Amino acid sequence: MRLRDRLGISERRQRQLTRALEVGLVGMFVLGLLQGNTTVIVNTLLALGVTRLPGILQRDYGIPMDAGLTLWITAAVFLHAFGGVGLPWTSLSPYQSLWWYDHVTHALSASVVAAVGYAAARALDVHSEEVSFPSEFMVVFIFLFVLAFGVFWEVIEFTVSSLSALIGSGTVLTQYGLEDTMLDLIFDTIGAAVVAIWGGARLSGVVDAIVARLDTRERETG
Repeated sequence: MRLRDRLGISERRQRQLTRALEVGLVGMFVLGLLQGNTTVIVNTLLALGVTRLPGILQRDYGIPMDAGLTLWITAAVFLHAFGGVGLPWTSLSPYQSLWWYDHVTHALSASVVAAVGYAAARALDVHSEEVSFPSEFMVVFIFLFVLAFGVFWEVIEFTVSSLSALIGSGTVLTQYGLEDTMLDLIFDTIGAAVVAIWGGARLSGVVDAIVARLDTRERETG
């Protein structure tokens, strides 16, 4: 049974939630413009760009992106963008004022990254007779893929934060130190675990579509 069935959330309601989050991103972008907040402007623009990806993947590449997957991706980028918005009652952003907020966003974002890695590796496994990934390897691969991406992201955060401090401008990404980095990687691992446990069933349609596309391309080029 899918999670939405357990929670009693219909596909129509999921699409409504996705639209609401997209409207929220547009509102945050306008707020960023009015406040001259570079962090909010850049983060919301990137987030809005990511929300277009499910539609592009489905329309141009035939990869099924149902309401649940689309909401999953949209929620991840929305929470990240919202994390940089100053809250009116504290003037601090959720990242600054809520100790748990960064952990939630990292776990959710990591689960999306893990899903991408799993779908690509599993599709290659099914498509090619020369490649065989045992289930145990897939679990290890998901964790290593997410951790590698997590380390890469932490390097980006450190670089952007350092450059911003050097030139005396506001930073789009903030690095809070070694302890924060270690916690980020721990919660990245939690996100990977979610996909390792439930990803197979949840992403089967995506994997099948990628395999079909790879098979078609191989026939056309072979």
